[in-house]
Amino acid sequence: MLVNIKRKKDNKIKLYHSTSDRMLMVFVWVLLFVIMVIILVPILFVLASSFSDASAVSSGKVFLLPVDFSLAGYQVIFQSPNIMKGFLNSIAYTVVGTIISVSLTLLAGYPLSRTDLKIRGPVMFLFTVTMFFSGGMIPTYLVVSKLHLIDTFWAMVIPSAVGVWNVILIKTYIQSSIPLDIYESASIDGCSDWKYFVNMVIPLSKPIIAVMILLYAVGKWNDFFSGLLYINDVAKQPLQMILRNILVLNDSMGMSLSLAEQMNRQELKTLMQYSLIIVSSLPVMILYPFIQKYFVKGIMMGSIKG
Repeated sequence: MLVNIKRKKDNKIKLYHSTSDRMLMVFVWVLLFVIMVIILVPILFVLASSFSDASAVSSGKVFLLPVDFSLAGYQVIFQSPNIMKGFLNSIAYTVVGTIISVSLTLLAGYPLSRTDLKIRGPVMFLFTVTMFFSGGMIPTYLVVSKLHLIDTFWAMVIPSAVGVWNVILIKTYIQSSIPLDIYESASIDGCSDWKYFVNMVIPLSKPIIAVMILLYAVGKWNDFFSGLLYINDVAKQPLQMILRNILVLNDSMGMSLSLAEQMNRQELKTLMQYSLIIVSSLPVMILYPFIQKYFVKGIMMGSIKG
C-alpha cells in the first residue's frame, strides 16, 4: 500500500518535472488570469458605479471601488412604478414560460428518442427545417394577431415556447443515456408509456432538464423583441422594454420628482444605467449557481451524436 502511494506521488512530481511542462502550466495560469480579469473588471466597474454618487459616475472618477457611496440609483429604481411592474412582469413571464417550454421540449424530445417511432424521421425533418427557414417577422406577427394574443400575457410565452435545438439536445440525451432495455423491462411489468416517461425518463434526465431550465430562463428573462412586437400596454411590458424606454428613449415617467430635481437629469440617467444592469442581471446570477453542477454534464451528454 505504501509503495503504491509513493509511486503515485512520484508520478505527480514527474508530471510537471520538465521545463517545457512548467512553462506550459505558467502560460495556462497566466492566460486564465487574464481572462478572469477581462471578465471581472467590467462587472466590478458596473457594480461600483451603481453604488457611487451620480456626479462621480458622470465625471469618470469611478473604477473598481464606489466613490461617494450612494444608493440614489436603486432608490429611483424601486420608487418607479413602471420599473417594478416590468420587473414583476419579467419574473412571471420567465417562470411560466420556462415551465411551459421545458415541459413541451421534454414531450417533443422523448418520442423522437424512441427508435420504434415509425414517423420519427419525417417529424425530425420537419423540426430541423425550421432551424434554417422561417416565415419571418411579419407572418409571425400576423399569426399572433389572428390568435388574439397581442397585448396578452401569452404573447410573451407561446410564440417562443419551444426551441428546436433544445429538442435535439433532449432527444440525444435520452437516446444516449437511458437504454431502451429499461423501457422493455418496464413494459413487461405493465408500465405504460406515460408512467415510464414520468417515473423513469424525467428522474434520469435531471442534468439536461437543469440545462433546459437555465437556457429557457435566461432567454425569457432577456426577451426584449417579443415585448417590442406584441406588448403595447406599459403595464404588461417586461423589464427589458422599461429599460429601453429609460435608457434609449430617455423616458423618465414614473421616476421620483424629488430625486430628479436634486440631480442633473443626465447624471441620474447615467447612474440608473448601472443600477438597472445590476437589478436586471441579479435573478440570472442567483439562478446559475444552483444548477451549475448539472450544466456541464447535461450539455456534454446531450451533445453526443446518437
